Amino acid sequence: MVSSAKTFRRSDHPVCAASPLAVGAATPPLRGGEYLETMIELDDALNELVIANRILASENVVDAYGHVSVRNPRKPERFFMAHMLATPEIVERSDIVEFGLDGEAVCDERTPSVERFIHSGIYEARPDVVAVVHAHAEDTLPFGITDVPLRPVIHSGSFIGSHVPVWDIADNFGDTDLLVSNTAHGRDLARCLGPNNVVLMRGHGFAAAAQSLIDVVRLSVYLPRNARVQLAAIQFGKFKPLSDGEIAARAARYKPYSKQTWRAWQYWAKRAGCGHMVGKPPAG
Repeated sequence: MVSSAKTFRRSDHPVCAASPLAVGAATPPLRGGEYLETMIELDDALNELVIANRILASENVVDAYGHVSVRNPRKPERFFMAHMLATPEIVERSDIVEFGLDGEAVCDERTPSVERFIHSGIYEARPDVVAVVHAHAEDTLPFGITDVPLRPVIHSGSFIGSHVPVWDIADNFGDTDLLVSNTAHGRDLARCLGPNNVVLMRGHGFAAAAQSLIDVVRLSVYLPRNARVQLAAIQFGKFKPLSDGEIAARAARYKPYSKQTWRAWQYWAKRAGCGHMVGKPPAG
């Protein structure tokens, strides 16, 4: 688990006493059976969210645009992500804002990301999802504007799953600026994602959903790499993707807080300049 950060304070912005971001605010315990065993404590979740932002920027998954969020472990009907002016590379704990599933901020007046509805739509539709990434990785874009499906072709790309749907905002909303800027857009995107791990967004980017921040960061880092390999393989002709059995075997061996996974998380965090925020590796 990550090390605990010092108590969150935001002197320049009002915070509701009911918000878990408020100093000394009490939060109810998890309700048995209603939330994932993979969820971590609130303080750790917020700390990992900062690390996730920095890693995604360092690994060129996001740039000035793109975002990552995490569901509130104490209140599953809410989630956290940085406000609009906090780009991923420079996100601090104080930049994090809490949102409801309607996409509206909980007691925070700072400008939110326009596309927060990607996150709210997915969290609303998928109670199993704990973390979401939206990015514009260029290597994935060709698969959203052609009839060639993106498939897992390398072992580290297995987590994208055997099926990666493509969402076209024009199908139900006509000519737009392609941004997911309201609840209807977000819900439509979530419907297209369905039970899958990734959905491509035509001419725009992708959204990824997973059961922990470590999971969704890992998936988002290897997704563009997998796309690059598939694009290269296509130049040679026919290629062989991973089988459903291979994908299942990879998933069966994977645990988000195993030493093997922690090795990558720690490596990426150090590359991103935030290795000091990562706590001790898992025991065992």
